[in-house]
Amino acid sequence: MSMHDQRPPVGVAHVVLQTDRMEKSTRFMRTIGMRPIFDGPEVSVYEMRGGTHLILMQKHKIVGGDAPFDLMVDDLHATHQRFTSLGLAPSPIEARPAIDHEVFTVCEPAGHVITFFSSHASGKPT
Repeated sequence: MSMHDQRPPVGVAHVVLQTDRMEKSTRFMRTIGMRPIFDGPEVSVYEMRGGTHLILMQKHKIVGGDAPFDLMVDDLHATHQRFTSLGLAPSPIEARPAIDHEVFTVCEPAGHVITFFSSHASGKPT
């Protein structure tokens, strides 16, 4: 890292999500805006802003529930509207005044509920 680089020295490299529906889960990740890096029958890799990779791992049986991560978007209301028009059935947007955010959730094909937050980026170099 150079002396002029103001980014934090660490970042999230990978997050993992298990799926028993690889094709549907990969299609979903593309639909919500992730960039495909690698698609395979057992493992698929999708890139998000900042270079974080989502690793989709094929499992024969999974238990859905809250995803082990959440996501953030620049325009939560536009994203909600887009997801609605795509038939993804997002939950209503909720205010979270204690943390100065708004959120909604979407269920991905394997049954994981992914929470989407309004942006909380500091505006400093990322």
